Amino acid sequence: MTAGLPETDQALLRAIVSERGPAQRRALAKAITLLESTRADHRERADALLDALLPHAGGAFRMGLSGVPGAGKSTFIEALGIFLADRGHRIAVLAVDPSSTLSGGSILGDKTRMQRLGAHERAFIRPSPSGGTLGGVADKTREAIIVCEAAGHDIVVVETVGVGQSETAVHGMTDCFCLLQLPNAGDDLQAIKKGVMELADLVAINKADLDEAAAMRARAQITSALRFFGTHAHAAQADDAADSWRPEVLQISALQAQGLDAFWDAVTRFRERQAAHGRLAARRRAQDRAWMWERIEAGLRERFKTHPDVGRALPRLSEDVEAGRVAPSVAARRLLDLMN
Repeated sequence: MTAGLPETDQALLRAIVSERGPAQRRALAKAITLLESTRADHRERADALLDALLPHAGGAFRMGLSGVPGAGKSTFIEALGIFLADRGHRIAVLAVDPSSTLSGGSILGDKTRMQRLGAHERAFIRPSPSGGTLGGVADKTREAIIVCEAAGHDIVVVETVGVGQSETAVHGMTDCFCLLQLPNAGDDLQAIKKGVMELADLVAINKADLDEAAAMRARAQITSALRFFGTHAHAAQADDAADSWRPEVLQISALQAQGLDAFWDAVTRFRERQAAHGRLAARRRAQDRAWMWERIEAGLRERFKTHPDVGRALPRLSEDVEAGRVAPSVAARRLLDLMN
């Protein structure tokens, strides 16, 4: 598996799989940086490294976390991460920050927010820019998950950018999807309108210590709203509908580290029930197929943009479309035909 790797990448592979502590953290950071590079030579190296890491991956539990800005995602991840690390788990956090639509830059402040967890010897935190990728995650988040699993992290948390209702891509790359809400979540109808609600395996009402009565109302409202979805979306096709998982709604306070044990108990119940019926394995197989097609589509877009015939014809056809001389659909077909 390592025959095609240059010596530097073989050393990187050994450090990721065999080392522990600062040396492994540096290797993890270098590997993810290589994966995120857009250079063609780096992409070739990254693909070879990913194939070499794949046999060592797959053993972690992958949890996605989404929620609106201000819901306390970073505080919750730090509190949960320390809770789990202190109990012997090795946790990796892949935090995605939104990229500016003007400058393309990202602040990448999640690691700064989670300083205590970042200093823990059993934790690794990697902030990455979304790079304009839709769905609340970064383009190479799936690859980064494999790297972290190969390094022996048994829990991988993916935190989305948290900017809207369309952050559903994280559901397609994790085993369990948690939605973080605030006590003033709104009424039943508002809860239903949230596009990510029907995909959530767990819903946690954070900052419950600030207004316990409001948190209890929010819990009741969201529980009631979830009933409109019936059997949970990705358990609806289960052989035994009676044993399908129904999302649980819990109250927590990440700042006070309250409710973390109950939250993780719920995650454990979900994991055990899904694994017992083969649903986790089936979910991953479906995710891998979707990932392959996603990368095919991305590769085709890239080849289209760099095709020489397309490059020559695109300016003229763009002018024709803008001037109303050619329909956009006709121009698109003409450009696609140039790739034949």
